[in-house]
Amino acid sequence: MKTKGLLLTAAAAAACGCTGGKPAPEKPNIIYLMFDDLGYGDLGCYGQEKIETPNIDALAARGILFTDMYSAAPLSAPSRCCIVTGKHMGHSQIRANKEHFTPTDGRGWNTLFLDDTMEGQQPMLAGTPTIGKMMQEAGYKTAMVGKWGLGFPSSDSTPNKMGFDYFYGFNCQALAHSYYPTHLWENDTKIATGNDTVMQGEPLPEGLDPFDPASYERYGGKFYSPDLMYDKLERWVCDNAGGPFFLMWTTTVPHSAVQAPADEIQHYVDKLGDEEPRTDGGMYLPTRYPHAAYAAMVTHIDTQVGKLVAKLKELGIWDNTVFIVTSDNGPAHNGNSPMEYFQSGGPFSCAAGWGKSSLHEGGIRMPFVVAWGDRLKGTKSDHIGFFADLMPTFAELAGAEAPENDGISFAPILRGKPGKQQEHEYLYWEFPGAQGWVAVRIGQWKGLLQRANKGNQDMELYDLQADPRESVNVAAEHPEIVQRMWEIVRNSHEESPLGFPKFETRISFPEAVAAD
Repeated sequence: MKTKGLLLTAAAAAACGCTGGKPAPEKPNIIYLMFDDLGYGDLGCYGQEKIETPNIDALAARGILFTDMYSAAPLSAPSRCCIVTGKHMGHSQIRANKEHFTPTDGRGWNTLFLDDTMEGQQPMLAGTPTIGKMMQEAGYKTAMVGKWGLGFPSSDSTPNKMGFDYFYGFNCQALAHSYYPTHLWENDTKIATGNDTVMQGEPLPEGLDPFDPASYERYGGKFYSPDLMYDKLERWVCDNAGGPFFLMWTTTVPHSAVQAPADEIQHYVDKLGDEEPRTDGGMYLPTRYPHAAYAAMVTHIDTQVGKLVAKLKELGIWDNTVFIVTSDNGPAHNGNSPMEYFQSGGPFSCAAGWGKSSLHEGGIRMPFVVAWGDRLKGTKSDHIGFFADLMPTFAELAGAEAPENDGISFAPILRGKPGKQQEHEYLYWEFPGAQGWVAVRIGQWKGLLQRANKGNQDMELYDLQADPRESVNVAAEHPEIVQRMWEIVRNSHEESPLGFPKFETRISFPEAVAAD
C-alpha cells in the first residue's frame, strides 16, 4: 500500500527546478549527515545550553535519540572507512590518518595549500565493496557532499569509483582545514571557488590589533564552503526526488579552523559576551572569537538542516526519508576548539586526551539522531551500536544484499519493533595513534588498554552504568571480565591489508590469553 503524501507534485518540482514528477518509491530515501569533530554534548537535544540547534532538536523530538551509539574510531579517515565498508578497526583497511604526501620542507599543511597536487589520503583497495555500491545495486541514486578523505584524486579510491554517482566537496581532509578553499571537487573535476590561498599555522602579524575583528578578515574569503556544498546538495536532492536516493552529507563543521559568517558570529558574541582572541592559530588559523565562531558554525549547519527538511516536505518526500545526524568522532582539544567551555563531551570528559584521538567515551560515543518523517514519535533508545551497523541497517531498509561486514542492523528499532532487535555481544575498537589504544564494550562494561604501542598490558575496566566518566578502574575486582576482554581483542584483530599501520606487532597479549 502506498504511503500517504509521497507524491512529488508538479508545483513542487517547478518551484526548485526539479526533474522529478514520479511517485516516490516504497524504499525510503536515506540522508546521513555526519558532523566533523562534533561532541556528544554539542547539540541541544543532548543537553547543550549555549549552542542553538533547534532544527536538529526537532528531529530528535519526532524521531529516536540514541544514547549509546559509537563511532568506529576516534579519528576522521578510519571512522569514515568503517562507515563505507562496514568493517570495525580490527578488520578495516584504514585505521589511521595517513596522508598521500609527507611534508619535508617544514611548512606542514602549507605544502598542500601551495601545491595541491599532493592532496589526498591513503586510498582503499580498488574494487572494495562499499555502502555506496550496495545502495546503487539496490536501485538507489547515491551522492556524497562534503569531505571524502579516503584516497587521492588520481587513485582508485575516489567517491565516484567507490559507489557514489555524485560527489562535491573536499577530496582531501587536510585542505578541509580552511573553510574558504581555493577549490573543491565536483566528481573528478577540480572546481575553482574564487577564494584566495590562505596560509595555515601562522600567528596574527605584528602591528594588527588583536581585538579588532577586521584584523582577521585576511583569513576568510568570498565563498564559504558549507554554503557552496549545501547549494549542490539541495540541487541534487531536487534532481533525484523521484527516488530512491542515498545522500551522505559529510560536513567539515566544526573541525578547526573555526570560521563562520561575521553576522552569525556576532549573534553569539552578543549572547555569550566578549572573549579573548586566539592570535596563534597553532596548526590552524587565528580567530577573534573562538567560542562564538565555533557555536556559529554548528548553528549554521543546523539552519541548513531546517532548510533541507522544509525542501523535503515541499517535494512531498519527507515522510519517506530517513534522516540521520551524527559525528565522525569526539571533540578535538586545541585552542581553536573550545571543548571544555561548551562541555562538548556532555556527561563524558572532554579534557585533553579524553576526546578525539582517544578511545575514552568522549572520543567515540556519538550523538546519533534518527528521524523518519513523522513516523517515530520521539523516543530514546539505549541500544548499543556503532558505525559498522549502518551497512546492514541500510541494506535492510533498501532491500539490498550487504557485503560481509561487522555490523548488526538496527532497522527493527526504526520500524517500531525493538523486541526483535538483535544485540551485540560486544563492540571492539583499536587505534594505533596516540601511543596505541584498544577498547572493548560488553554491556555495561568497558575494557580499555592505553599505551599499547609501548608494551602496556594493564587493561583498565570501567562500569559505564555507574561510572560514565571512566574515573574508577575496577579491573582488579573483576579479573574474569578482563580475561574475556583480552579474548575478544585477540579474536578481533587482524593485520591491515594495506600494511599500515603495523599495530599488530605492538599488541602484546598476556600469556594466558595468547596461548591456544
